[in-house]
Amino acid sequence: MAVLNIVRLIFLTGVISGIFLELTAGQNCGCAANECCSEFGFCGPAGDPAYCGSGCREGPCTPPTDVNVADIVTPEFFNGILNQGDCPGKNFYSRGAFIDALSSYDRFGRAGTQDDSKREIAAFFAHASHETERFCFTEEKDGATKDYCNETNLEYPCAPGKLYYGRGPLQLTWNYNYGPAGQENNFDGLNNPEIVANDPVVSFRTALWYWMRSVHKIITSGQGFGETIRAINGAIECGNPAESGKVDSRVNYYTTYCTQLGVAPGDKLRC
Repeated sequence: MAVLNIVRLIFLTGVISGIFLELTAGQNCGCAANECCSEFGFCGPAGDPAYCGSGCREGPCTPPTDVNVADIVTPEFFNGILNQGDCPGKNFYSRGAFIDALSSYDRFGRAGTQDDSKREIAAFFAHASHETERFCFTEEKDGATKDYCNETNLEYPCAPGKLYYGRGPLQLTWNYNYGPAGQENNFDGLNNPEIVANDPVVSFRTALWYWMRSVHKIITSGQGFGETIRAINGAIECGNPAESGKVDSRVNYYTTYCTQLGVAPGDKLRC
């Protein structure tokens, strides 16, 4: 009986190990030629929108639409957003840096119809405008006084002396965001988080990284702008009367940019 139990244990261990290896392989992609790697890092059959649709990393991904985001984000549109006051970000953020960063995320603004593209673009710049006061700031005010180190996250441990407060267009925060954002965009986010406020292209790339993983599907699936607020700062702003002014700010920017781009904002604007 003892021998039989040992055999069973070895068998089960092998099965579990096989499953673990399969999942690990999926999470690291490296899928077969006829498979797509989903946005969450798992392999799946070609043609399955869960794997080959929005967020698909590699393989026979469903191609984005032929919308040219640069034709929508014109110099006039972008420069009209820029805060003209005495701002540290005035000479940092630029349309050129945004377009350069966009090359790493070619599905941004290219899902659905042209109106869908315009709404996504309006939503992105609405949140960026709110977070940075129309690209006035590259870093969170008083960010250095705040603790954004989640010490329980062992995958992306905080580096000694480094601070992970808000930086960039969407004010990237926390070690568990700086780490993977850096991995995907070829910089060391844990040991050099400052680069997000020092390199404008990296800055926009981190914003697009967060957007494509946490917000893109929301706005392109018709859930409304309000749900994008929930994805970005819902724990603080949504359903909190004391923070309603911040929600108003985001919505006002969004509807303004939709008007400028000639598209209806849709409903469900608030969270």
